[in-house]
Amino acid sequence: MIEQIIAQRLQIALRQVNGTVKLLNEGATIPFISRYRKEATGSLDETQVTDIKEQLDKLTELVARKETVLSTIESQEKLTPELRKRIEECWDSTELEDIYLPYKPKRRTRATIARERGLEPLANLVMLQSCKDLELQAEKYISGEVPTADDAIAGARDIIAEIVNEDEKARNTVRKIFSKTGVVHTKLVKGKEESGVKFSDYFDATSPLRNISSHRFLAMQRGVEEGVLKIGIDVESDDIIDRLCDIFITRSSTTADIIDEAVEDSFKRLMRPSIESEMLSAAKEKADSEAIVVFAENLRQLLLGSPLGQKRVIAIDPGFRTGCKVVALDSQGNLLENTTIYPHPPQNDPSTAIKTLQTLANKHKIEAIAIGDGTAGRETEALVRSCGLNADVQIFMVSEDGASVYSASPVAREEFPDYDVTVRGAVSIGRRLIDPLSELVKIDPKSIGVGQYQHSVDQGALKGKLTNVVESCVNRVGVNINTASKHILTYISGLGPSLATGIVAYRAVNGDFTERKQLLKVPRLGAKAYEQAAGFLRVVGGKNPLDGSAVHPESYHIVEQMAKDNGVSLSEFIENADIRKVIDPKKYVTTEVGLPTINDIFEALDKRGLDPREPLQSFSFDANVHTIGDLRVGMVLPGIVTNITAFGAFVDVGIKQDGLVHISQLADKFVSSPNDVVHLGQQVEAKVIDIDTVRGRVSLSLRK
Repeated sequence: MIEQIIAQRLQIALRQVNGTVKLLNEGATIPFISRYRKEATGSLDETQVTDIKEQLDKLTELVARKETVLSTIESQEKLTPELRKRIEECWDSTELEDIYLPYKPKRRTRATIARERGLEPLANLVMLQSCKDLELQAEKYISGEVPTADDAIAGARDIIAEIVNEDEKARNTVRKIFSKTGVVHTKLVKGKEESGVKFSDYFDATSPLRNISSHRFLAMQRGVEEGVLKIGIDVESDDIIDRLCDIFITRSSTTADIIDEAVEDSFKRLMRPSIESEMLSAAKEKADSEAIVVFAENLRQLLLGSPLGQKRVIAIDPGFRTGCKVVALDSQGNLLENTTIYPHPPQNDPSTAIKTLQTLANKHKIEAIAIGDGTAGRETEALVRSCGLNADVQIFMVSEDGASVYSASPVAREEFPDYDVTVRGAVSIGRRLIDPLSELVKIDPKSIGVGQYQHSVDQGALKGKLTNVVESCVNRVGVNINTASKHILTYISGLGPSLATGIVAYRAVNGDFTERKQLLKVPRLGAKAYEQAAGFLRVVGGKNPLDGSAVHPESYHIVEQMAKDNGVSLSEFIENADIRKVIDPKKYVTTEVGLPTINDIFEALDKRGLDPREPLQSFSFDANVHTIGDLRVGMVLPGIVTNITAFGAFVDVGIKQDGLVHISQLADKFVSSPNDVVHLGQQVEAKVIDIDTVRGRVSLSLRK
């Protein structure tokens, strides 16, 4: 049943869903399923497999909730066969909670007190709307706890109010009106005018609930969290009460006024707060989801950013008063030497700084220089360019986002126990240039600085999504098992922290791996983990040339047969693409191995050893622009896209403040999503269209 629902919701064939769910239940990972089990899934891509897993998790959670609901109602001896059937066939969480509401254990309410006083029959009589003398009937319920007939009627009214609140049709009616006409409204909390000035745009702001943007809602929500704003949903209460009365008042009677009063009380006291909270929660969930998607895509682009590759690098963490921390790294990112230079105020010693950089560059045969893009970054870049270094030495500005988080982390302390945080930060900057993926996996993705309101969204959902993105990127690129750190190995399909640590420990004792199957000698790394991980781990220059490719060991026999059929050695077959071009892939299709796997084998051999990431390109800011005061409206400047949000993109043009390119200024056509037209790290030509020096804001345009 769950598989059928997933297939219907995602519009994916049932057989594909069945195959995917079976693999997931067997412990297969998303990267492994999408890469090496295409026959079972009908060649679903990673996004589709992820969607199936998310739906599977949600529905599995719903099944558990239904069991709780059934158990609770059964314990009350109110579970009829019809009710059981309805609950078992329900696959909507909101509907399930509506069904459960009348039976849900609740605190002592006005209605429960009235029921305790024996007033439920009177409430039922009112609801029948056939009583001609309610006052006379109410007198029958007078007691020590119910002194008068009016008190009896008031108690009956409380019971009716709760009945109205728990009625599914009534709640759905109110939901529809809220969804269609509700307006999200934020107001300033009295006395917070000064402390909450950054939320001034929302001191008295409204947006239709049905189409409020994620960034606007999350901004409002942040103001609420900080105690600056109050948030609610405005609706036409009188219209809703009239609609509810139409549901419950079915005839003209002496009790109609009592029901009318109960309906109004129910809406204002019970239903409105409940539905409003539900709607705000749903809007928050939707905004969270959209923001997390943006964040995840930004993270993916950042992790798959262009690597410089294995080059010898000088990395500089710039600063004024405390100086610039300088480190020299070998091509593997190992620290060779570190020092501090003081070219900027207050010390102002550029000549010594230049000599130091020249000496380090010559001594370590430096091929590139990485400069952090934070405080004093542009000034340090100008200094480096004036050093007269070899023309082959490339100079790059590198994002510092998250470097300080890494520097103070247990990971950094473990790597560099004898160095302070400033040296660790400089090393991280240099390593990001060499291979951003390998370095950024050491940092909590939330600290990398790409996204919107990442601290306001559901942290569990954010962590899960970002972890999936990191795993996807690491497995897409693959890692050299003999040089990979335990941090990046942790994200390889089927491994995790324990096995990653075990691989590094095994390597330290036994030396480099010479073939993939040696992984089975790593303690606690069994056949299942090997199956999941092997295809994503590369053994470069090992005994078997296939170990350096993305071909999975389970398919080696296919490649070996191809080589044999063509009368060449395995190595020659792998190296000679011309031989492979004349092969008919269909010849090697069997009942176990389909055409998708055969085609993937050819692709893996064609791209053997190639990094799927784009090569890194050099870049320079406008030499005349260093601060916001250097900008003029109309200037066209080189820039780099540093962040993408739902409402636009931020571009670094070489000043402290990144400029905003609103979504309407991204292209000369309608843009539904900024990610459709720009990507992180993209080099652009941006036009300055507005400068707000008071608030430090710059507006840019990429339109022609």
